[in-house]
Amino acid sequence: MRLPEVSRGRDLPEAVTIYEVAARDGLQNESAVVPAALKAEFIRRLVGAGLGVVEATSFVRPEWVPQLADAEQVLDLLPADLGADLPVLVPNERGLDRAIARGVRHIAVFASATETFAARNLNRTLETQFQMMTPTVARAIDSGMRVRAYVSMCFGDPWEGPVPARQVVEVGQRLLDLGAEQLSLGDTIGVATPGQVRHLLDAFVDAGTPNTQLAVHFHDTYGQALSNSFAALQAGITTFDSSAGGLGGCPYAKSATGNLATEDLVWMLHGLGIRTGVDLEQLVATSEWMAGILGRPSASRVVRALAPRLRPSTDDRKAGTSE
Repeated sequence: MRLPEVSRGRDLPEAVTIYEVAARDGLQNESAVVPAALKAEFIRRLVGAGLGVVEATSFVRPEWVPQLADAEQVLDLLPADLGADLPVLVPNERGLDRAIARGVRHIAVFASATETFAARNLNRTLETQFQMMTPTVARAIDSGMRVRAYVSMCFGDPWEGPVPARQVVEVGQRLLDLGAEQLSLGDTIGVATPGQVRHLLDAFVDAGTPNTQLAVHFHDTYGQALSNSFAALQAGITTFDSSAGGLGGCPYAKSATGNLATEDLVWMLHGLGIRTGVDLEQLVATSEWMAGILGRPSASRVVRALAPRLRPSTDDRKAGTSE
């Protein structure tokens, strides 16, 4: 089979948005630096496969994430309209200045739900991280940009352990109050389970945050990313972060393995009769191409299952040749 059999799920969204993070969150965790031209080609292929939102890069300091030191070059290699529409991550006002200079119209900022990770990832406390973000978000909005906010360590922290839902909700609501239009709730070390996912999402709704403003970002460290995604679907979430080929993790959380693979997510969604706009076969081919560049097999189970079936057979190759 190349496509899943469709059996429409009850009380589930008719369509979802996939927020593709492989080009940024995926490649930033690679030991090798992928050349800018190949990153731009990767982005073009992801967009060509029907992914409507592809996070392109991050305007972070090169010494922090050397894999993304070529952010401007990558955007310059993309068609101007495409490069302006793709979201980019910015850590602070210096990053925002770079985004404005490139005409970017959609940015993402990031915060921590825990004290320890705020210190390790942002060199801030849980409270002072907002002092850093406030002028960044305000200037971005004044410049006509859309702003998304990531919240890390929403379901567990390797140093602090379980994270109270009320603490995550407080951080998230403060980001929305600053002007972020969407929150992406991150299971940074992949420890969440479906019941915990539902509990946190319900806590946000109970506090007055509609689920239309929430997205989820799952890692597959314990093999729970798809089951957690299904729980989020049942809670009414319609935006899911994922990474083509399962690329990525978190360079500041050593126990974090890859992101939820976009292909695995799409297979489940299409099987449930939920529209994504994604051409799964084209996406699989793209992830297999990137896996070849990185020199290792894709982490996505769907890529590993489908890619051999999509390759031309020996007979097909012979039939396409002439003497």
